Amino acid sequence: MTGSTALMRNPSHKGLPAVPGAQPDDSATSERRAADAEMARVLKTRPLRMASDSQSGAIAYWKHEALHDVVEPMADHVIMTYPAGSQALERRTGKTAAISTARPGVVTIIPAGSTSRWDIHRPMHVVQLYLPQRTLLRIANEANTASSDDLQERTGHPDAITSRLLLSAADALDGSATLDTLFRQQLTDLLATRLLAAHAGVPATPQPIIGGLSPSVLRRAIERLRSDSDADVSLSALACDAGLSRFHFCRSFKESTGLSPHAWLRQHRLEQAMNMLRDSDESVVSIAAALGYASQTAFAAAFKKLTGETPSDWRRRVR
Repeated sequence: MTGSTALMRNPSHKGLPAVPGAQPDDSATSERRAADAEMARVLKTRPLRMASDSQSGAIAYWKHEALHDVVEPMADHVIMTYPAGSQALERRTGKTAAISTARPGVVTIIPAGSTSRWDIHRPMHVVQLYLPQRTLLRIANEANTASSDDLQERTGHPDAITSRLLLSAADALDGSATLDTLFRQQLTDLLATRLLAAHAGVPATPQPIIGGLSPSVLRRAIERLRSDSDADVSLSALACDAGLSRFHFCRSFKESTGLSPHAWLRQHRLEQAMNMLRDSDESVVSIAAALGYASQTAFAAAFKKLTGETPSDWRRRVR
């Protein structure tokens, strides 16, 4: 999904993808179905777009028909929100029934290992995050939060912050593999932090930020981000260089620069693009490829989002 309607690139696989790294922690977990596979079974379709990361889980955008089925226990937590429209949700877990409305600004949470009966009477669009329990535990440990309890079951629960974080992926994926991956890693960590604070058994309280990165650590991080080679610019690599957890690296980097690592790299790529467009006769296609974009269209969309102009129009104006 690109632009205002697309969330992630089309999966290139022929079969439905497994959520990366969804390794069972015990014998009970090993019998649970991967979240994307269970959603495909229940929704009887494939996601329109899906992106995954071995360190964080997966995000999927679905359009599905009416649903009347039981969702079996899954290996990961499923957090979902709704891009548009309004649709009744009916969920039954044991003897408990919940009736709510799917609409922008609300979230639904299916905790890992839970099972429930769902009735949705009309077609709908939904964005889903498949979040491994180990990611919640890592964030709880890195942030030194008060709790890492399992997530609470929610059905159409008002939470504009979590909803906005999930939907923001639609505006931040630029068609560049490096930028997309870095963004998904940041997004997942932010969502895990939010979920622990708002939807765990005991609300978690993250510790306050204490200063930014030291000048030498910041310089190394920026050198890695600026590298034109195949340097690893994942959050894990950046945090390892800094001797920090992913959670604390992101917070400290933003404290030092005013930008998240993803936003900083996106701005740097824009400056590179402007320099190449202004100072060289390279074609827009060549510039897009040199900067790591999947296509000229993806590059043009990302450039226009930040500048208000296409690369060709910008080049004509400044030269």
